[in-house]
Amino acid sequence: MKRTNLGELADRLPAAWQSSIVGKAAGANIKVLRMDGAVYPNEVHEFDEALLVIDGLMNLDFAGQVVSVNAGELFLVPAGQAHAVASGSHGTLVIIDQ
Repeated sequence: MKRTNLGELADRLPAAWQSSIVGKAAGANIKVLRMDGAVYPNEVHEFDEALLVIDGLMNLDFAGQVVSVNAGELFLVPAGQAHAVASGSHGTLVIIDQ
């Protein structure tokens, strides 16, 4: 068994928006990253993606419609759904994907 402090791990990453794989569970990657307020460009995945905000705030942009995800909240992005991160997003984010 392993215990990981996600906030401390994100703080030690060399740059914002560069995720680090913490581990795997049930075949899914568990990643952590630091958000720094900058925009992250539009992307689409062939798999569902879970976005869990540990601290701070993430503003998800779906073709101009922005959805705010607060600390402690999880947002599931379905496969094939284009999404970006709008400005003002900051804090620690956990991504669960394939």
